Order: sequence, then structure tokens, then C-alpha cells
Amino acid sequence: MKIIVTSIFVQDQDKALAFYAEKLGFVKKHDVPVGEFRWITLVSPDEQDGTELLLEPNDHPAAKEYQQKIFADGIPATMFGVADIHAEYKRLLENGVKFTMEPTKMGELTIAVFDDTCGNLIQIAQK
Repeated sequence: MKIIVTSIFVQDQDKALAFYAEKLGFVKKHDVPVGEFRWITLVSPDEQDGTELLLEPNDHPAAKEYQQKIFADGIPATMFGVADIHAEYKRLLENGVKFTMEPTKMGELTIAVFDDTCGNLIQIAQK
């Protein structure tokens, strides 16, 4: 068994797609209409057959509340791995990404956290 799709709630699918593709550099894999929303997934440009990230609408009240509460408490919705966190931090800053925490050593990891502009904090980590 392996993880093939993971999802994050987003306030606006179009805005999220633009952010994750244009600012972060992920590649759109699927964009399929499903009722009033879409099944939108992205993948890493380095692993286009790897795990897909689903941009899930937060239309359900429980999803909206969950997203708002973890954001307010400073809890990242997910974590992405990077090979060189300082280089990635610099690249993302240059792309206009706003960080809430710059690269910080935490035991064996170095982490940083940014705001995805769609209701989530996202953590990047280097082992």
C-alpha cells in the first residue's frame, strides 16, 4: 500500500492552483469538473508519477472551521520536503511567497513555514 493522493482544504481552487503552480512550481496533473467544484491535483516536477496534492474546496462548514482553527493556532496543514531549505526559502521569497517562520533548526530537521494565501500554513523541511 502507498499514498497516492493527499489533500489540503483551500478557500478558492483557482487561486490555489495559481499559487501552487506559479509560486511553488508544482505541475498540474488533473483538473476535472466535479459538480460545482473540480478535482484538481498537482505533482512535484521531479516526481510526476508520485503522490498527488488535491486542492480540496473547504465548502463544508467543518472543513472551513478546521482550516481556520489550525491556521489561527499556527499549525501547518501539510509539509513538503526540500533538499536545500535555504535555497528553497530564497527562491520562494523571490517568487513573492510570504513566510511566517524563516528556516529554523529543530533537532535533525530545519523547517520554515509560509502562508499559501488560500487559508493554510505550509511547512517545508530539510532532513
